[in-house]
Amino acid sequence: MKKREMVPHKMVFGFCIFVFALVAVRWSEKPTQLKNGFWRATIQRPDGQQIVFNFQSKDSAGKKIMYVINGQEHLLVDSIQTRADSVFIEMPFFESSFKAKINSAGNLEGIWIKKYGERIQVLPFEAVYDTKERFHVSGPPVANITGRWVTEFKTKNNSDTIVAEFKQKGSHLSGTFLDPTGDYRYLDGVVSGDSLKLSTFDGAHAFLFTAKIDNDKKISGGKFYSGARSISDWNAVKNAKAEVEDGFGETKIKAGSGKLNFTFPNSTDGSEVSINDKKYEGKVVVIQILGSWCPNCMDETKFLSDYYDENHQRGVEIIGLSYERTTDFIESQKALQPFKKRFNVKYPILITGVTVSDSLRAEKTLPQLESINAFPTTIFVDKKGNISKIESGFNGPATGEHYTEFKKEFNKIIDELLAEK
Repeated sequence: MKKREMVPHKMVFGFCIFVFALVAVRWSEKPTQLKNGFWRATIQRPDGQQIVFNFQSKDSAGKKIMYVINGQEHLLVDSIQTRADSVFIEMPFFESSFKAKINSAGNLEGIWIKKYGERIQVLPFEAVYDTKERFHVSGPPVANITGRWVTEFKTKNNSDTIVAEFKQKGSHLSGTFLDPTGDYRYLDGVVSGDSLKLSTFDGAHAFLFTAKIDNDKKISGGKFYSGARSISDWNAVKNAKAEVEDGFGETKIKAGSGKLNFTFPNSTDGSEVSINDKKYEGKVVVIQILGSWCPNCMDETKFLSDYYDENHQRGVEIIGLSYERTTDFIESQKALQPFKKRFNVKYPILITGVTVSDSLRAEKTLPQLESINAFPTTIFVDKKGNISKIESGFNGPATGEHYTEFKKEFNKIIDELLAEK
C-alpha cells in the first residue's frame, strides 16, 4: 500500500486556530442586536416616494426601547424583540409593526405591516444607523415661511381648504395642518433652497409633504403623500388671520329626539354599561366618540385620562364609545387594550360593535344625533342628562396655542355645567 502523506500536527492545529479566529471575527462583526443611537427610517411607497422618519434606540430597565421622533413628539415604543439577525418592532397603537433583518452594515431592511380591520398592508422599510438627518439640505432657504397659511388640497374628486401653521428656524421646518375635525399632528422637515419637505409617522399616519416656495407669501406645486397610495395636490397663501372653523355645530342633535340612551359592553370585561346607570345620575358626563385606529383620538384620550384623574371627584364622569374597524368584540378589545394601557385610562371605553365605515353608525348607536362625522367627537351631557354641547374633532398638542385654547374652553364648559343646579 502506498504510504499516505501526513500533514504535521502543528500545521493542522495552526490551521484550526486560524479558521476559528476568522469565524469569530466574522461573527463578532455581524450585529445581532439593535444598536443604540439615532436612525433614519424610510417606508417605500409603490410610486417610489419615501415616508421618512427618525427614531432613537436605547436600553432601559434591561430591555430595548425606541422613540419615534416627529419634531417635539418622541413616541415611546417598548415592544421590541430581537431573534438572531431579525428585529420585530410593535408600535404601541394602530395595529402597526415592523419586521426587519440587521444587515452586515448594521442597518435594518424589512417591511412595515399595517392592519386595517381584515385588510393588511405591507410596504418595504429600511433604517440607516447613526444619522439624525431627516432630509438632505442642499442650499439656504429662499424665504422664511413661519406663520399661518390658507391651504387648499385637491384630488380628482374633491377639494378642501384648511389652515397650515409652520415654524422655520434656519433650514429646519416644523408645523401642522388644521381642519375642523382635527390636526395632522407633528410634522418635521426642512426648507432646502426653494423646496420644502415635511413628514410624520406614528404607526397610523405615514405622511410626506413636498412643495415649492415661491416667496414668503406663496407656496405652490405641493404634493401630499399619505400611506401606500393616496396623493393630493396642495398650495398655500400666507394669511396671519386665517382661522379654522369652529368644531361646535358640526354634529347636530335631532329635534325632539330626547336624551341619550345607550348600553354597550365594557372593553375591559364585556360587562354592560349604560348611561342610565346610577353611577351617572346627577353627574356631568363627557361622551368620547373614538376609535383605536385614530391618532387624534389618541391625543384626546391622553388629555381626557389626565383630566379624569384630576377632576372626577368633582362630579365629572367620562364614557368612551369606540367604533373599530371590525364588529368582532374580541378583535376590538385587542385593538383597544394598548390604547388604554399606555394612557392608564380609568374611565370605561365601551365597544359599540359598529364599524367606523358604517354609514349608519349614528342611527345604530346614538339615534339622537343626525350624524357622526368626525373622530373624535365629544358630547357634553349636563346633570339632568341633556346634551349641552357637541364638539367635533380635536386640536392636539401639535397645534400649540390652539391646544391651549381648547383646554381653556373644555374647562369652562365643564365648570359651567358643574355650577348648574
